[in-house]
Amino acid sequence: MIATITFIVIFLLIASGGLLVFYREAALQRIAAVIAPESKRRNLRDTIRQTGTSLSGMVEHIERVVPKSQAEVSVTQQRLIRAGFRKDAAVNYFYAGKVITPLAFCLLLLVSGIAGSSLVIYAVALGLGFLAPDFWLGRRISKRQASIRRGLPDVLDLLVICIEAGLSLDQGTARTAEELREAHPAISDEVGIVVLEQRAGRPRADAWKHFAERTDVDSVRSLVSVLTQSEQFGTSIAKTLRVHSDTLRTQRRQKLEEQAAKTTVKLVFPLVLFIFPSLFLVALGPAAIIMLEGLKNLSQ
Repeated sequence: MIATITFIVIFLLIASGGLLVFYREAALQRIAAVIAPESKRRNLRDTIRQTGTSLSGMVEHIERVVPKSQAEVSVTQQRLIRAGFRKDAAVNYFYAGKVITPLAFCLLLLVSGIAGSSLVIYAVALGLGFLAPDFWLGRRISKRQASIRRGLPDVLDLLVICIEAGLSLDQGTARTAEELREAHPAISDEVGIVVLEQRAGRPRADAWKHFAERTDVDSVRSLVSVLTQSEQFGTSIAKTLRVHSDTLRTQRRQKLEEQAAKTTVKLVFPLVLFIFPSLFLVALGPAAIIMLEGLKNLSQ
């Protein structure tokens, strides 16, 4: 009971302090708006911008609670980029989530009354809440990598069509990123960054290598190596991309066949644990009852 009361008091103090610190400027501006009528002419866009600025400031103060090194921040930022979050504020929101999520879990346990006064359950909730953003980020990265892996053959086919139509590789890359924005938004976004880097003056090989580093997908790495070798040796890029696209489709088909072959092995466990006992009960149940009745008659 003492631990629960202490947690409530600390949470209320933190919340009150945050409100006083972060919304003081907004309160002063509202008072000035009441005193000076000409300051009431703000539109909705200014209000939204002000709210976003206040929220960003609050997040920056909250994320400082988590102890972290510069190397850890760099790794986290790289993971966020692989998940599709490239803004600098994404790191602050991520670490703020590692603070808010444990408190939300503990508050949920407190309101529901499941934990009672057990400190172990609260400690487990704090640990799970601290690790929950990492699990969510890992899942988001896996989904985005799978989306990039699925859309890569279509990107290569469209690149081949553009190159054979007379466009250069850079022009074909820009057209591919524009045309596939609706069908494959993840890989189209990454290819668009490659186009922007090339327009900024970065060499083509470096731009594609950064594409492979950002996504961390094996098929993309192999594509970058193929493009680099084709540029170095002077071979036909269209022919190289067509062969690589066929190879990727063959690998995807083989992977699907492998997953289909594994289903027979995976079905063994539900068969043994759930289906076979039911079949034995239905098939052997009446015989067992008859045998028990016969044994009873013999004993009498």
